[in-house]
Amino acid sequence: MRRHPEAMMSARLIASGNLGGAPSLRQVDVDGETRAVADMRIFFDRPVPLEDGGFADEGGFWLSVSTWGRLAEHCAHVLHKGMRVRVEGRLREHAWDSEDGPRVELRLTADKLTLELARLDTVTLKPRTAPPASGQASDDAPPDADA
Repeated sequence: MRRHPEAMMSARLIASGNLGGAPSLRQVDVDGETRAVADMRIFFDRPVPLEDGGFADEGGFWLSVSTWGRLAEHCAHVLHKGMRVRVEGRLREHAWDSEDGPRVELRLTADKLTLELARLDTVTLKPRTAPPASGQASDDAPPDADA
């Protein structure tokens, strides 16, 4: 499989959508460290307000979304199919050669993911934990490489 670096782009995206299924959690090795990654599919819709107070769907699109580190672990533990979330991150186009020919996919690496409160009935808070000691790296950020 060969990547096409000239076909890669990166942009910021902030959007709200519904989870198509529960996130799947996996472990990957990055520079000798094992890191958690949660992968999920999100449908980003375009609701338009109606005069009667309801909404009409004006289309939308699916994106593959990944989160890293503790955020990935929390996503895998808390999120379920159908939940409404707001994500912010880097939108990237990946191109590669497959057995079926050239392929292109848009993916979002989210560094922020929050629940939309309008769709929740209750919230349970967990006890607060101490932040990492100064100078200690956090595993929440994805690697800088465009892998």
